[in-house]
Amino acid sequence: MNAVLVEGQVLSSRRRGILDYVTERGVVPVGDLLERFSLSRASINRDLLALSAQGLLRRVGPDITALPSASSSGSVVYRARQAVAQKQAIAALAASLISPGDTVALDDSTTVRAMADSLSAIASLTVVTNSLGLGTRLGACETLGLIGLGGRYSPTFEAFVGMVCEQSVMSMHIDLAFVSAAAIHGLTAYHQIEEIIRAKQALMAVADSRVLLVDSGKFGNSAMNRLAALSEFDVVITDDGIDPGYAAMLRDAGITLKIAAVSLPADRALTAG
Repeated sequence: MNAVLVEGQVLSSRRRGILDYVTERGVVPVGDLLERFSLSRASINRDLLALSAQGLLRRVGPDITALPSASSSGSVVYRARQAVAQKQAIAALAASLISPGDTVALDDSTTVRAMADSLSAIASLTVVTNSLGLGTRLGACETLGLIGLGGRYSPTFEAFVGMVCEQSVMSMHIDLAFVSAAAIHGLTAYHQIEEIIRAKQALMAVADSRVLLVDSGKFGNSAMNRLAALSEFDVVITDDGIDPGYAAMLRDAGITLKIAAVSLPADRALTAG
């Protein structure tokens, strides 16, 4: 998608461009934005006010700065641009685990969202998700059933979270749950936001099989809150950029690790081991 939702409204390609421009540079004078995007001062002020309301940009005197949420793993706008080839290869390998007729749960992550293009070819598939962005993409697909989880909407994650989301999934039976994490430290997966973690854990709790999708750049990092031990997942899928020593440590610990070959086209992603 070329747009993200901000408080119920579509973030235009122009505002997306402004956000990208500031995020890449860190600090940008308002005058530079006026010249770069050929806007009137009134128009740029409206755009900056909208981006500020979402917590993506901040105005300090004549300068515009990117807030941490715009340049961290928390922002869909930022995450969607990171490790794109790796996510596509991981997602293709993950989709190969699904059988016709399965009911699968997909979380809000951009890694899991990359599975969307592979799902329409799987017969009689039912998808359960708390991701509005993913639900919007899959909603037009007539070959699968889509169940959207409600709750409180988080614009930053384009996802529904909270008690309503968590409780609504508890009456379901899921064949496979696909989730991602912000960081892997040792043998544990972490994420920075508690509500996002609880939504992921709710999907995992009702699933027969749990699959963790995480690109190699997240290994050896950490975030504030614990999501799960890697041993709680039936399969961990990453890409071939993972350090061989780290991969060996995971396998020695009994983790079922599958490695997607990024050097090949996504639909030919291979499994190592």
